[in-house]
Amino acid sequence: MMQKKNYILTLFLCISSILFAQPRLDRPEISLGIHGGVKASTMLFNPSVKQLDILKSPLSPNGGIVFRYAEHKVCALQIECNYAQNGWTELYGTPGQNQVIYTRRLHYIQIPFLMHLGFGKRNFKAFFNLGPQIGYCIADKYTVSPQAMLQLDAHQHPKLDNPFDWGAAAGLGCYYKANKVGIFQIEARFNFSLGGVFDVGQLEYFKMANPMGLSINLGYLWDFKVK
Repeated sequence: MMQKKNYILTLFLCISSILFAQPRLDRPEISLGIHGGVKASTMLFNPSVKQLDILKSPLSPNGGIVFRYAEHKVCALQIECNYAQNGWTELYGTPGQNQVIYTRRLHYIQIPFLMHLGFGKRNFKAFFNLGPQIGYCIADKYTVSPQAMLQLDAHQHPKLDNPFDWGAAAGLGCYYKANKVGIFQIEARFNFSLGGVFDVGQLEYFKMANPMGLSINLGYLWDFKVK
């Protein structure tokens, strides 16, 4: 746990040093808007659990509010409040022959604190987002096929132990700034939780039970100039 905290502290220090090293804008810029899209998610279990790969997992909706504040030409601070789902899908048996299916969906409110780096021309830029995020599980739901009912006493099927989540997010995207219209953007983002959904440790069955997800979002932001 101490090692994980050191990673987060190092990340904050790196972000701060980059921000202070950039040339400043004549006037700060504030952007406010929304984004939304779809997300694929899976779990990193140790010991492993037979489940669908992240690129084959069912898609779920995600999105929220975006706030971006920039005083520098390249760097900005971006804070979001999002709804997102984490989870996994288990398959048993021969494909196409009455496979046993168990799907778990954990519904979260997440708040990322991101360093936003933009490169390119004023009206069209590629960008990179990176930073920590926190979240809280507001609902825990599962669906199970009739054949899977006898599997529900497995280690990965109990109630959620840790509703609070913390981790990191990284995204790549681009945006187009239309004069007097707003900012249109698209982003692919990877999320990884550093906090397990189940209790982990030497005395527990799992040594790791961490959600991770891959999402694609479209966004629209309105740009404000600060006097």
